[in-house]
Amino acid sequence: MTIDNQIQVVLIDDDPHLRQALCQTLDLAGLKVLTLGEAQGLTARLSRDWPGVVVSDIRMPGMDGLELLKELHAQDPELPVLLITGHGDISMAVGAMRNGAYDFMEKPFSPERLVDVARRALEQRGLAREVWSLRRQLAERDSLEGRIIGRSPAMQNLRELIANVADTSANVLIEGETGTGKELVARCLHDFSRRHSHQFVALNCGGLPENLFESEIFGHEANAFTGAGKRRIGKIEHAHEGTLFLDEVESMPMNLQIKLLRVLQERTLERLGSNQSVAVDCRVIAATKSDLDDLSRANQFRSDLYYRLNVVTLELPPLRERREDILQLFEHFLQQSSLRFDRTAPDLDNQTLSSLMSHDWPGNVRELRNVAERFALGLPAFKKSGASSGNHGLAFTEAVEAFERNLLNDALQRSGGNLTQASQELGMAKTTLFDKVKKYGLSH
Repeated sequence: MTIDNQIQVVLIDDDPHLRQALCQTLDLAGLKVLTLGEAQGLTARLSRDWPGVVVSDIRMPGMDGLELLKELHAQDPELPVLLITGHGDISMAVGAMRNGAYDFMEKPFSPERLVDVARRALEQRGLAREVWSLRRQLAERDSLEGRIIGRSPAMQNLRELIANVADTSANVLIEGETGTGKELVARCLHDFSRRHSHQFVALNCGGLPENLFESEIFGHEANAFTGAGKRRIGKIEHAHEGTLFLDEVESMPMNLQIKLLRVLQERTLERLGSNQSVAVDCRVIAATKSDLDDLSRANQFRSDLYYRLNVVTLELPPLRERREDILQLFEHFLQQSSLRFDRTAPDLDNQTLSSLMSHDWPGNVRELRNVAERFALGLPAFKKSGASSGNHGLAFTEAVEAFERNLLNDALQRSGGNLTQASQELGMAKTTLFDKVKKYGLSH
């Protein structure tokens, strides 16, 4: 049986009288103690994040204290282990400290010393666990699951595709409506690639006047045109060995599409006002809210550039098509906003919940983030009553079913498909769970 996390000290000594006396000392000091007469089997009973410390005699039949130390630290190198020694074991205990023991006490020792050392060890253990927690949070934040949020099949598939193509040199075209997170996906492709230590250079093709676009993307030499007082390195050259992200690529002027295509084909460019070729090696990720295939058929976007860009295509579904992700995203943005505004995250009331699930989200995830920020400030989540649009009843019903399907699927995965175990976890009758599994087509 796993040792309860409420236990602060595990005390091991084969002498029952000494064991009882030491237990009483720690107990009187307010520490929760578990006593054992032997060390065998302790490691299997301690979880990796158990918050306590171990106090053990060195000389014991079976597994001794030194063997226990080695076994415990193989599982958890930072677990504080305090050794109790006889006079003849001091050199042995010093050697054990070199191998990671927290401290040792030579018999006889005062009760105050035992309590003091145990408390200091617990304090160290607490600090170590805080560090672990921060590392886990950072790992989660930096993982794909922590950045591309959502349990819907579409988002699970998107994360798999990103993981599969991130560390390749293939150009990627990201398709999705405004606010679906195209730049976030592009940054993930960069951050999880071997180019992550180099520049991620983003350029909004729809945000620049045409007369400045060529200089911005290709760069220019000094005096290349009126006002060009000095050389400027363009976005493509700046992204050398890194990633160039072209947002709203459908807005790129046709004459510049030809030049970009040449750069992609020849891997060289010429700055404005220069005849010298500059070698460039950058991965190109483009994003569009339009159908480039349709635009190319209508001669509004070069088809040869389209085919060069869409070696891999990632489609970002609008939020209204993955309603099972709304609550998870809202909670994520709410926590972020509350930390930024130094506010306690408010509880989600039924009216706001209903509005969240029935709203059509024309602004997608960007709009949801804005709503979460308003809610974190104590303002109404939606500026106007009835801000949601569309068939509210139907949208809400679909959202609830999607949420329930996801909840059931998670429980089935945790139970390894065991309906009895899953039904107990969910507090649901097994027959009801079986019916819902059939309804949603879930595997078990």
